[in-house]
Amino acid sequence: MGFHGKDLRNGRHSIPGQIYLVTTVANQREQIFNEWSSAQAVAREIHSFPQHAPAEIHAWVLMPDHLHCLIVLDEMNLDSCMQQLKSRTAIALNRSTGRSGKVWQSGYHDHALRRDEDLKAAARYLVANPIRAGLVRSVREYPFWNAIWL
Repeated sequence: MGFHGKDLRNGRHSIPGQIYLVTTVANQREQIFNEWSSAQAVAREIHSFPQHAPAEIHAWVLMPDHLHCLIVLDEMNLDSCMQQLKSRTAIALNRSTGRSGKVWQSGYHDHALRRDEDLKAAARYLVANPIRAGLVRSVREYPFWNAIWL
């Protein structure tokens, strides 16, 4: 029995100040972010997102078909934050590339980090995804990631 977006939200609640490791996937796992212009449009929107939403993105990496990020909620709940992030990035991508249609799958996966988890270690693990995926040998070779500690 498969899970649907609604099932992923059952039992989910957001806590202001909580840090979440979130993963969201491109529609039909399309490798849309392999295209430089698509990835660049999404990266620009991720960088500007904290100016538009009461949430901070401490680290993120955009993979060919998904996005991982560490998000700290302020006043916004996680569902609203992700809805806004996915909407803003989809609009920016479609506008800049001339595409139309759905960019992201509905739903997302989240993990609330415990207070005793090392935030910088979680960020290092997150931005090392391109290495583990065999896309690059060093994060320096991969352009679509960032972390506040740099």
